[in-house]
Amino acid sequence: MKFNRKRGNKRPEVSTVSLPDIIFMLLFFFMVVTVMRKDNLLVEVRPPQASEIEKLEKKSLISYIYIGQPISANYREVYGKECLQLNDQIATKEDIIPFMANEEILIAEADKGKMITSLRIDKTVGMGLVADVKTEIRKSGKLKINYSTISK
Repeated sequence: MKFNRKRGNKRPEVSTVSLPDIIFMLLFFFMVVTVMRKDNLLVEVRPPQASEIEKLEKKSLISYIYIGQPISANYREVYGKECLQLNDQIATKEDIIPFMANEEILIAEADKGKMITSLRIDKTVGMGLVADVKTEIRKSGKLKINYSTISK
């Protein structure tokens, strides 16, 4: 009996059996870690500092209203030095009630009473506009209002 020796320097092939598992693990990792931005800011908001702050747990129940100076010069010409933003568009005080009704539709029936309106206000904005916005929010029937700040 003759033993034939294999000639050449062949390397063993790389096993690709676990490759789909690795790809799915990476996919799930990026799905969990990635943070989706909700709104593109069209107004400049530099929130004031506060010492007694509380973190809100359920972010899906929060509707944000931004009040500040418009970033774009075109918006400054039209709306002045102070304006408000609802979602991704500049709005007026009269748009708040339909906005709040729209946001309530998006929330589950069990959580409708837990809805919070968070005001993100620039620290240079006058209280007249803020008071008008709060009045419109109350007219829509939403009484839970939160002011967003940064910690000291």
